[in-house]
Amino acid sequence: MGTASAHILKLSTWNMDWLTLRSTGDGALPDDVPGGEHRDFSKLAAYARHLDSDVVAFEEVDGPIVASRVFNPKTYQIVMTPDAVVQRVGVAVRRDLHVTVNEELSALNVAAPDAPHQLRGGLDVTISDEHATLRLLVVHLKTGCWDQPLNQRQHSCPTLYQQVRVMQDWMLERQDEGEAYAVLGDFNRRLTLHDPLMQQIETETPVTLTTAGKASPCWGGEYFIDHILLGNAAQNWLVPDSLRVMTYKNDTTPEGLSDHCPVSIRLDMP
Repeated sequence: MGTASAHILKLSTWNMDWLTLRSTGDGALPDDVPGGEHRDFSKLAAYARHLDSDVVAFEEVDGPIVASRVFNPKTYQIVMTPDAVVQRVGVAVRRDLHVTVNEELSALNVAAPDAPHQLRGGLDVTISDEHATLRLLVVHLKTGCWDQPLNQRQHSCPTLYQQVRVMQDWMLERQDEGEAYAVLGDFNRRLTLHDPLMQQIETETPVTLTTAGKASPCWGGEYFIDHILLGNAAQNWLVPDSLRVMTYKNDTTPEGLSDHCPVSIRLDMP
């Protein structure tokens, strides 16, 4: 009899940059955001195939129909938040994996109910193969507070810090329950091990920041704002030096594609 072998899981996050089928000028889109007629869906789908990830958390996607133009429904099952915004978060999971959809972390939308611009909730799902289980929280946090100090009370920082508190409460629940977990997506923050916000997170919820000490080669080089955090047993599953950024080969501008590149790691599932 053969012994069960470990399963290497490729886990990615990809901000799709206002991916929509709405036309330019649609009232739901900002004036400076082009509609779906300007997107190169065939190229995006080809890059998704090249990425060849088992699980892709994605952000800024206007529903499952447009998501399926990038992630082949024969290969992936697609789950998204029910948010009433264009920039929703979701996940594409290979069909040989089992997905349990947990209650949306709607508390990440810290905007007042009557605010003209609502924020994005977090997608909470549990992924499992035959042997191991991984809880995922997909987030897209408020933009504009890239690396300011924790006492910053202007711009977007108070909103971001409030969202991180909600995110940490979720992480504390996972910690108490002993679940292996990952928080991934667009944090809109240049998290490093020296960032006071990251230090605050680690004080209460020890996690592995998989992008620590690295710069992204995306579109010629930039700081990471798309991150994957690993907690509990998932920290031990990280395959060393498996962090990858998929760049857009032979494409020189984000036009029609995305202003973000997919960020991936590999996990050695028990």
